[in-house]
Amino acid sequence: MGHGEASARGTAMEGDCLSCIKYLMFVFNFFIFLGGSFLLGVGVWVLVDPTGFREIVAANPLLFTGVYVILAMGGMLFLLGFLGCCGAIRENKCLLLFFFMLILIIFLAELAAAILAFIFREHLTREYFTKELKRHYQGYNNTDVFTSTWNAIMTTFDCCGVNSPEDFEESLFRLINPNDMVPEACCQRNSHLGDVAYISREECLMGSMLFRHNKGCYSAVVDYFETYIYLAGALAIVVLTIELFAMVFAMCLFRGIQ
Repeated sequence: MGHGEASARGTAMEGDCLSCIKYLMFVFNFFIFLGGSFLLGVGVWVLVDPTGFREIVAANPLLFTGVYVILAMGGMLFLLGFLGCCGAIRENKCLLLFFFMLILIIFLAELAAAILAFIFREHLTREYFTKELKRHYQGYNNTDVFTSTWNAIMTTFDCCGVNSPEDFEESLFRLINPNDMVPEACCQRNSHLGDVAYISREECLMGSMLFRHNKGCYSAVVDYFETYIYLAGALAIVVLTIELFAMVFAMCLFRGIQ
């Protein structure tokens, strides 16, 4: 009798543990589902963004490819989160094993991509933006989306070029405007009492460091969004952790199902 009661209690405890793992896995997969939805939203926003950011990304082959990678990853996470939730609730071993293998592949791919992005972030980003700025920026052609977007960036962030005003040397801008050392968007403005006139447009266009912005836009934008960059990194760590726990719970649930 005692042995039977102990066995029954053990079975009940195993059942409670399995039920707990099942619902924990459901919760983790729900967060994976939300993460996939977020990545899909970001990718779609970049592709349809009407402000011109799409053209800046499109000019960089690496970033343009990255947008489709984000869309693909978002779609896979969206699907996996949904399948993981269904597999956990229905206790389907085939679905759980399929989920585990796919999320393991995604986990390793994301980890490798994060490491490569961290290692090569500075060199590739600066190099490609500088190259495309030299090739495509025209200066005063507001009908060109690439040019108007760069003008808006330089005006908004009080910066000039990608690295510095020297980025415009030997560029398409200088070929079109041989008398201007830098574009008008690089010139400092007098913001006192709402006056947005240039301090000295002529001196600025001639290249005077006193009347132009000398900081590169890459550094200016990174400094401005520094907090958001760290938040994005923290979010990536959280997503990887959630995926790791989801794999553990999937395997535990797979082994616990009779």
